[in-house]
Parts: sequence; structure tokens; C-alpha cells
Amino acid sequence: MEKTQYKGIIRVRGKNVGFVAIEGFPEDIFIPTEQLGFALDGDIVSITLGKKVPGKRQEGAVVEVLEQSHKELIGTVKEREDGALYLSPDSYRIHVRPVLPLAKPADLGMKVVATITEWTAPDAVPVAAIAETLGRAGDHETEMQAIIRSGGFSENFPEIIIAKAAHDLYENKEQIFKDAEQDPKRKDFRDRTTMTIDPADAKDFDDALSIKKLDNGNFEVGIHIADVSHYVEEGGHIDLEARDRGTSIYLVDRVIPMLPEVLSNDLCSLRPHEDRLAFSAVFELDSDAHIKSAWYGQTIIHSDKRFSYEDAQTVLNAGDGELHDELSTLMTLSRLIRKRRFAAGAIAFEQPEVKFELDEHKHPVRAYTKIRTETMLMIEDFMLLANQQVATHINKLAKEKGHDAAFVYRIHDVPDPEKIEELALFVHALGYDFETKNGEIKQNDINKLLREIEGKPEENLIKVATIRSMAKAIYSTKNIGHYGLAFQFYTHFTSPIRRYPDLMVHRLLRRHLDGSQISGKEISKYEALSLQSSEREVEAVRAERDSIKYKQVEYMQDKVGQTFQGIVTGVSDWGIYVEEKESKSEGMIRLASIKTDYFEHIASKYCVKGQRTGKIYRLGDEVKVKLLRADMEERQIDYELL
Repeated sequence: MEKTQYKGIIRVRGKNVGFVAIEGFPEDIFIPTEQLGFALDGDIVSITLGKKVPGKRQEGAVVEVLEQSHKELIGTVKEREDGALYLSPDSYRIHVRPVLPLAKPADLGMKVVATITEWTAPDAVPVAAIAETLGRAGDHETEMQAIIRSGGFSENFPEIIIAKAAHDLYENKEQIFKDAEQDPKRKDFRDRTTMTIDPADAKDFDDALSIKKLDNGNFEVGIHIADVSHYVEEGGHIDLEARDRGTSIYLVDRVIPMLPEVLSNDLCSLRPHEDRLAFSAVFELDSDAHIKSAWYGQTIIHSDKRFSYEDAQTVLNAGDGELHDELSTLMTLSRLIRKRRFAAGAIAFEQPEVKFELDEHKHPVRAYTKIRTETMLMIEDFMLLANQQVATHINKLAKEKGHDAAFVYRIHDVPDPEKIEELALFVHALGYDFETKNGEIKQNDINKLLREIEGKPEENLIKVATIRSMAKAIYSTKNIGHYGLAFQFYTHFTSPIRRYPDLMVHRLLRRHLDGSQISGKEISKYEALSLQSSEREVEAVRAERDSIKYKQVEYMQDKVGQTFQGIVTGVSDWGIYVEEKESKSEGMIRLASIKTDYFEHIASKYCVKGQRTGKIYRLGDEVKVKLLRADMEERQIDYELL
């Protein structure tokens, strides 16, 4: 009898073993190394299940690779002991080391793009050919291009996309705008006081806020979002390119946009002192920030002022300046909205963001943690409000018509009970109360913990552990709510310049507002696109983290021998992981390198203990370290305990 086959995405992790998530199974299926077949990390595979052994994770075997995730592999050309040249992939998740029989001695040490040309058996070494040379490994531009290409992204747009954006859209921008003005459903908001508030170095302005005091004492607050859907035709060349990209990517030294620059930085960008097309969520709020009425639709706006977060904060702090009264009103309302959101159980996950100051050669000369101003929180409050209310409104419309809402949601599942129990053990070991009940935890209890650790050395450590215990937020047409934000309905509506799901949401919102039917076939298409967008988001986050990690190692490279203050972020049988305070550069102190004592890892207490002295190093401890090594190729840092 033939075994049942299951389809899923394989994730290859440490020790070259795979995991495949299959719907209906409580945990991922474990794929031993010898059962990986021809699969590489990220491939869509067909698997069969082995015999279930009580007390052990369900095992499986790859039968077939249905869809390859890696059309190309990025890595460095190295030499084996027998003199053969091979590819050492940049991604530690790629478990094969293909030989490069046609590579020349000049290729040694170069970062290349390679394709597998021959792979005769799962246990055989694949053969690959160099398709493109990116440059010498270790050079800034080479490494950035490698990070971009490893995620399957491209910095440059195909010529047809650039031509379409320039000729079809930019050259016809006046006619396109006039056509929009003729739409009887599009409202004119150009008489409202409107502003954008963004990072100082922002070039694309996705969102703007307008504020108007009403005769009844209430406030009209407009949350205006770039109307990308009016410019980008569904199914057209630009749309399909944006769909493939899924998101803009923010690396240390550059932005790789989802849309061509003529759209992202010009036509769709809500630039000051220019008429712009928007899709808006407009609320009448009373003085307690309760919604009295709401309107959703396409608009024309005119931004009076472009603020950076810091500029807007300066006006508020000074109590005077341009648009002070409007900013002050928006801030007052946002504080009330924020307070209610947290009271309802939204979790306050705010992590430090590492930024770098680069010199003219792109070398990092300074690493620092980005300061969050309250104006950043204010913008966040209004964007969350718009996202929540748009999703809620769509459900209300669908309910009135007696059918399910065809929509794209941003969903966040409740945490896995097992992971919550692991988190509780971890938090208890650090000396904090954290009450769980059968692996369940209330959002308010998580917030209570986050308040307790504020300002403590272990704050970021516990935040990271808490985030890792949570489910991953994804896009889906099937709504289950958003656990982390404590919202029953939530979507992404506010960033269509840089996120493809937001563009889908704009199109679907317009159709719901127009009362048009959305077929089951279309919903299936949107579900597939939601899954694809979630995958692209994961790759983009990985690329962003890789660029930060690379710059952290580079920043530390010329500081070998210097001493730093750090925090213990992990312990294992072989070492203590330490994060340097300023740059957040994580490295390892090898236990074998500590000559004063023999240290033993006590896993249950998240610490290492000296056998002779009884000295303990546990998670969250502050330590003084000396930098021994910063290896650019391996992206690894070694510290010595002082």
C-alpha cells in the first residue's frame, strides 16, 4: 500500500536536519539528514511519514522536491585539501558544499553566484557552475550584494518596469490625476491641515495625518495613505514585479524598494506642498479619543508640512512652533488611544534598533541605539487604529450582507503552550514571577513582566525570549485575530509603497466599498499571495539582520584587544554568549578559554558554574570582556572574560 504524501516547506537547521510544518500535526515533522534527499532549506517538498515512536517527534522522509527555493546559491570559492575548488555557501542553512570543476585559481576567495548543474544522488557532492562573480569576499559592496541576492532580491528593476513607470505613469501623471479627480467617490481633503511625520532620512512618505476641530467640539482625524492602487494596475508589469518582491528591504546602507523610484519617491509619495492621491480612514473622535463616526475612501490631499520625528518632538517639547496646536491635539488623542490599547491587552514589544554611522568608504565609525521619540509612538498609534478599524469595517460590511469577508488580514496566533512553559522556566530562573496555566498566559501578565524588567540589564534578553515564544505574525484571508495587539480584526493598510499586502488590502477595500462581488477563486488567489508575502517578509527580515550582523563584526574588527561592558545573553556546554552594550555585537567566550576555573553548564538554571570557586555566570549578568577576534568571513566575534 502506498504511503500518504504530505506537502510543505522544509527548513534545514543545525546538524543538517530538516523540519516540515504540516497542517493538522501539532509539531513540525523531523527529517533526519539521511532522509533530506535533494531538498535544500526553503524548498517545497513532498514527504512521507515514518512509523510513530511513542515519546519521540514524528519523523519523515523527503520523497520529491516540488519547487526549488534556491535557483542560485551565493557563497565564497574555497579550496579543499585535495586542491578542488568548491562553494562555501553564505547561508549556514545550505547544508551542501558543491564542487566547482570549471572554477579557475583566480576565483579563489571571490564571492560568487553559482547554480547546481549536476546532483546524481542525495549523498553525492553536487556539481555547480559559477554564473556571476560579485567581487572579492569581505569588500563592502560585494557583501551587501551577496546579502541581497541570497534573499532572492534584486537591487535593480528590469528595464521594462523602469520604462513602464516612466512612460506609462510619470509622463501621463497629469492625466492620471485628472481622471482621479473625476471619480465622484473620491473626496477632496486639500483644505484640511495635513502633515507627514517620518524618519529624518525618509524619501518615501506612505502616510499623512490631517486634523480639524469640528463645531461640536470633536476632532476629525484623517489617516491618509498613498493611493498606490490608483497608479499600479493589478496584473500589470509593475504589479507583478512588486508581487515578486513582496516588500521593500532596509539594509544598513540602502533601501531596496518594492516599487520603482518614480512611484515610491515621487508619484505615490505624500510630499509636502503637492496635491496627492490617497486612500483614507477618517475618524470623528471626541475629547476622550472615542470614535463617534468613520469614513473610508479615496481622497485628494495636500500636505502642509513635512516633519521628521525629532522636529515634531522639538515643537511639542518647546510648547510652541509651526503647527504646535495641531501636533498637541494629535498627541493628546494618541496617548488616550495607546492607554486603551494596552489596557485591552496589547503587548508592549519595543526592542532597541541598532543604527550605524558610515564613512565615505561605508565603514562603520559609530554604532548606536536608535532613540524612540513619543512622536514615533503617536504615528504608530494612528496607523494601528487605521489598520484595526479598516479590518473591523470590512467585517461589518460583510456581516450586513450575510457572507464571509473576502480580505487579507494580519493575524497573530496565540502562543504555543509548550513554548510558554519554557519561557516561564526561563523567567523564573532569572528571578521573576510569571504565572501560567496549562501553557496559557494573559497578555496583561506579559505586560506586567515587561514593566518589571524595564531598565534592568536583562530587559532586552527577556524581551527577545518572550518574542521567540510567540507565534509569528503572518498574512492570511482567514481571520483569527491578532494576539500581540489584542485586536479581533487587524490588517496592514498603511504602507502600500513598501508592502504588497497593503496594496492588496487597498484593492479589496475599494471593492467592498463599491459593493462588488469577490469570487471564491479570487479568495484562493489572495490566500496564495498572502502566503507568498509572509515568506518574502521572512527573507527581507533575514537580509536586514544579516546586514546588521556584518556591520557589527566590521565595526569591532579594528577594536581587537579593547575592553567592553557586555551582558550575558546565552550559555551552553561550550561557551558564554555576550552582547556588547553599545553596538549590541554578540560574541562568545569559550569556556575552555577561562583559565581560572573549570566551568560547567547547568541548563536548568541558565548558567555556568565554576567547580572550584563556585562562581556563577547567568543570563542577564553584566560582565567585562576583551575582544579577541572579529572574523568577517564567519561573521563571528570572540571575547575573553576579564
